[in-house]
Amino acid sequence: MRYYTAGESHGQGLVAIIEGVPAGLKVSEQQINIDLARRQSGYGRGGRQKIERDTVQVISGIRFGRTMGSPVAMIVKNRDWENWTDRMAPFGEAPLDLVREVTPRPGHADLVGALKTNTDDCRNILERSSARTTAPRVAAAGIAREFLAELGVDIFSYVVSIGSVSMREEDPYMNAAQYTPLAIETSEVRCPDAEATEAMKREIDRAIKTKDSLGGTFRVVVRGLLPGVGDYAVPTERLTSTIGGALFSIPAIKGVEFGMGFECARRPGSQVHDPIELDRVNANFTRTSNNAGGLEGGMTTGMPLVVTAAMKPIPTLMQPLQTVNLDTLEVAQASKERSDVCAVPAAAVVAEGEVAFALADAYMRKFGSDNMADIKAAIKAYKQRLNTMSR
Repeated sequence: MRYYTAGESHGQGLVAIIEGVPAGLKVSEQQINIDLARRQSGYGRGGRQKIERDTVQVISGIRFGRTMGSPVAMIVKNRDWENWTDRMAPFGEAPLDLVREVTPRPGHADLVGALKTNTDDCRNILERSSARTTAPRVAAAGIAREFLAELGVDIFSYVVSIGSVSMREEDPYMNAAQYTPLAIETSEVRCPDAEATEAMKREIDRAIKTKDSLGGTFRVVVRGLLPGVGDYAVPTERLTSTIGGALFSIPAIKGVEFGMGFECARRPGSQVHDPIELDRVNANFTRTSNNAGGLEGGMTTGMPLVVTAAMKPIPTLMQPLQTVNLDTLEVAQASKERSDVCAVPAAAVVAEGEVAFALADAYMRKFGSDNMADIKAAIKAYKQRLNTMSR
């Protein structure tokens, strides 16, 4: 299963096409729209979220709420297109009063994209590199999430830190799976700790006053995974590779850790690797700790998958940094777009979808991809074999 997207931040809409979708999968339009709303939420979001109220329109691949086995196509329309019709028109002449973007923002794709594509207007770059283009990715991920949910796998995320403020956790690699969606989604920053939530909001308020922006860290947690999904023989099919690559494809993500992550490099092996034991009650192999974050050798262990990602601050600043004007080659202030102060909670929702796609693809590589009935039958047989091996 994989997806393609097209569209610009201020274009008519953002399109997604999902290939490799098995037939017979029940899909909820309402759930996709809920995820789109979660992507737009969070303390510190900017004015664009007051304009857009994202909803998905499915135009192919689903009939009466179930997939047909053909590609699924969907679109998320941009309400702000009404204000950009002349400046983003696909055809015709540019308006006489068109203002080109010639002061690229540090930390954004503006300058290097302009150099790469030989354009004198950074608008051509920033429209596509904008975080707005993650909307169709979240919509597309609704298919992967529904697929995994039907197989007993659920995915959620939560914010660990914003700026210098972090929530305190006791062994999150073992305990993060116990957090509830209610505790997370009722927090304005999607953090399950009430005290940390208020401290994060104060941190954002300080950034608003100083016209700055903030990044942070978040975790994606996956429960209900079978052991042995992924691969060890083909490097590009290791889940550490596919999930890591998927998360780094999200704008502003600068670091990814599986389980204990970088802390592993500072400890001896006896404090890092997870001892194996036999759970005779449930007839399966398990671990007494989860420092690996649910992956060993690029494959799932059956323990919760715990991935932490670091997001840098938004590069659009209301008090712009120094740049160079591409027309005059003189020192100038970087351009300003309507933007967020902090989008860490939203990025975590996007990350849920990216992890879902990587896992859905790995499941189908192992158990088939034609239709849900055959996939479920293959999983049932696999579970029976695993139970036999652990008896």
